[in-house]
Amino acid sequence: MSSRVSHYSERRTNGTSDNDSNPRPRAQGHASRGSQQEQRSTRSPQSSFTNPAHKRTASGNPRPASRSTEERRTERVTITTKEKLISRTKSPERRSKDAPPPEKWRAKEPTKSRQPETKAKEAKPDAPPATWDPIVSLTPHTSAPLAIRVSIPPSASDAPQSLQPQPLHELSLEAQEAAIIEDLLFVFMGYEGQYIRYAYSYDPNEERDRLAGPDFKIQPGLDPSLQDLTMSMLKMATHYSALETFVDVQSRDEFGAVNHALCAAIRKLLQDYLVMVAQLETQFLTNDTFTLHLLNVHTLPTSQMMLQLYSLAHEFLKRNALLDDESEEDSDPDDIEKVLENLKRGGDLMPGNMTGKKVCKGGVAIGLITKRLETMSGDPAARSLLTSLLRDASRPYMAMLNEWMHHGEIRDPHSEFLIKEQASIRRDMLEQDYIDDYWGRRYTIREHDIPPQLQGVKDKVLLAGKYLNVVRECGGVDVSKVVQDIPKSFDDPRFLDNVNNAYAHANESLMKLLLTTHALPARLQSLKHYFFLDPSDYFTYFMELSTSELRKPVKSVNTVKLQSLLDLVLRQPGSIVSLDPFKEDVHIEMNEVSLIKMLQRVVNITGIEQGETLQPLTNQPTEMDKNAVGFTSLQLDYTVPFPVSLVISRRTVWRYQALFRYLLSLRYLEMQLSTTWQTHNTGVVWCHKSSMRRVEIWKRRVWTLRARMIVFVQQLLYFCTLEVIEPNWQSLMSRLKAKDGSLDGSGKPDRTVDELMQDHVDFLDTCLKGCMLTNGKLIRIHSKLMQTCIAFAAHMNWLSRELEKSDPDLIGPIQPPNMTDKEWRRYQAVKTQKSHNDSGSSQLQDEEARISNLFDLIGNWERNFSRHLQILMDALNHYAATETVVLLSLCARLATANQGTEYDAGPRNEENLAA
Repeated sequence: MSSRVSHYSERRTNGTSDNDSNPRPRAQGHASRGSQQEQRSTRSPQSSFTNPAHKRTASGNPRPASRSTEERRTERVTITTKEKLISRTKSPERRSKDAPPPEKWRAKEPTKSRQPETKAKEAKPDAPPATWDPIVSLTPHTSAPLAIRVSIPPSASDAPQSLQPQPLHELSLEAQEAAIIEDLLFVFMGYEGQYIRYAYSYDPNEERDRLAGPDFKIQPGLDPSLQDLTMSMLKMATHYSALETFVDVQSRDEFGAVNHALCAAIRKLLQDYLVMVAQLETQFLTNDTFTLHLLNVHTLPTSQMMLQLYSLAHEFLKRNALLDDESEEDSDPDDIEKVLENLKRGGDLMPGNMTGKKVCKGGVAIGLITKRLETMSGDPAARSLLTSLLRDASRPYMAMLNEWMHHGEIRDPHSEFLIKEQASIRRDMLEQDYIDDYWGRRYTIREHDIPPQLQGVKDKVLLAGKYLNVVRECGGVDVSKVVQDIPKSFDDPRFLDNVNNAYAHANESLMKLLLTTHALPARLQSLKHYFFLDPSDYFTYFMELSTSELRKPVKSVNTVKLQSLLDLVLRQPGSIVSLDPFKEDVHIEMNEVSLIKMLQRVVNITGIEQGETLQPLTNQPTEMDKNAVGFTSLQLDYTVPFPVSLVISRRTVWRYQALFRYLLSLRYLEMQLSTTWQTHNTGVVWCHKSSMRRVEIWKRRVWTLRARMIVFVQQLLYFCTLEVIEPNWQSLMSRLKAKDGSLDGSGKPDRTVDELMQDHVDFLDTCLKGCMLTNGKLIRIHSKLMQTCIAFAAHMNWLSRELEKSDPDLIGPIQPPNMTDKEWRRYQAVKTQKSHNDSGSSQLQDEEARISNLFDLIGNWERNFSRHLQILMDALNHYAATETVVLLSLCARLATANQGTEYDAGPRNEENLAA
């Protein structure tokens, strides 16, 4: 640069003062003239003859040695342009001390260095007025650290008339060409020339105009051939100015690391572009045959590159709503709803959502470049350019991807990664949250921000990080270990292998942690012991010890006492559960909501009959059972540590509790009916064969109904345990062993932890469905049958007293042969007491009426039980044909309970089905 300035100064000493009449209307112009005068004052006139005069014409013929005013002005402005270029590409700190200071810094030097310039101004009669004194300044910082902070130069159209150049029509063709080339070199760098200026519609102070790029206009009077060539090259200048502003805007913090990397790649290309402009300037100054046509030829490849970059930047600006021509599809009409939903789940407002527009960053930015690359794949130059941009832009994204897949961590300060983390959801919520937020919603996929390269493997990417995250929290992953030899871009041929290998490693690590370190199969076996009563010897013993407590109303039950009895039973030597290492995790609870109401509430709300997933809802009001006792409210709870709680979650524990309460209700009803059977076989009033035939007929009807009810309960209990739970349990265990590699001998899991979790949930859902706990109609019919059986067993003591009053042998003077003397004396005492009040005829009439009432009562129970049992079987036949074929077996078993009744061949009329 110093040699160029010297060459420029030597040529200036031979020039005339006419050149000073048309100074460039630019902030650097005054400082340039000041430095030139200082150089002229320190050089001798003889120095002008050390270098020959620059000779060039538009046709390539030599020019006279004397240079015209326009040519000297062209050369001076070219030198100023080069100094501007250097000042823009180098920081003041890194600039060599020997290099001359750039023009924009000279403008801010102390007054002493500006005195020669001031004197020169005073000496010129056509100097610009003091009011128009453009001086460069620094703009405030933005979130883009490398954004240009130099103030925008004033428009050349605002300069005083004295600074306007000589009209083009007054210049020769050679002078026009030299002036236009000189102006183009300025315009290529985003500045106005003397004859090429911004269009009136362009406002450099408006960001939208700068992003769209300036339109240029040429002063009138230019030769048509030169004007056509000039207009064809002005597009490249527009693209450069737009890209320069695009890089400054898109480098802001809210646009994310991918956009920052893309802007860095574009900035590097723009630096190469400026180097090309500097080389063109050198050709212009040194080559006599350098013409406007050669300038056009040299800029054609670069012009195509700038066009591709401009088109890509335009797509980004449209997606970010930074241009007026944003399409409707780019906007997000549901953005407010998404923000509200995000806030409900404890999320944060992301940058860009504040304005209701989605910022194009992360995977969306990569997808935009990829789509552009696919569109321009037929153009080799464009394909090479876009491939390079995609490679550079995806590097930070690949760094986040590798960190997630190999360490289980998300380092995403700009929320642009395809995996979103809800940091507010912690693993301790697994013990109290029924919807398992930790696993299901702590890490989720941003469905609209997935790069096309990850679209097919997005689930593997999510699971790999989730698995490693769990293992890392359990201390199984060394976070400080750096993974070597991993791909850094999407076009690396090892990219898919890296994803698959990371996924396989994470899955294997977590499966080993669950199955071996934390003994998941033993945990599941423990759950089967307690919740499915397999074996039930310990529970039968527990029921015998706690009967007195469980018969109390639920408000009066002492759960601490029950827990102590359960602990005593579980530690009883000789029981299978006494060897269970997890028996400390079982706890007694009381649920005041009855099982039927709880199931009906869940089914009605979640719509399980339409095939949706059974979900326990804890945020809905519940109706307490006023008649609840300890037997109907008893349920178990199970504490599971992390990470086994991911498989045995609160959601699955709720399913275990529902099945346990259902099996307990059947066991309790069987126990009540068994007590009734004991009463019928040991009670005097039931064992005595009455001489009255109607009494014997009534007793046999009671025994038959009791036997039918016992058949119903036992067949239902047998079906649920041995035909529903046990086969599905064996199937779950076989799949679990297969995942452990014990069946095929491979030693490696062939399925994923998520599939294991889904198998566990499917097992429980299948059991619930097979036990008829997920169908609203079956629940209602089953509830009526259970209530009928419970009422029958509960009224047995009252029936015994009524039978005692109704049997004439028990109130007659003759002692029955199967009654002891003590019992007979008691009956005689009762009979003697009644004989003083009632006559024999009236007592006989009362007995007849009482027996008739008993027949009516047992008839109502029989019809009620038979009718609802038949409705249940009809419903089972229907659902066995449409949903679960296993119900057909239960239907065949229950048919024996209706044999010999009026419903033996099905309901007699269709009115029964309506019930």
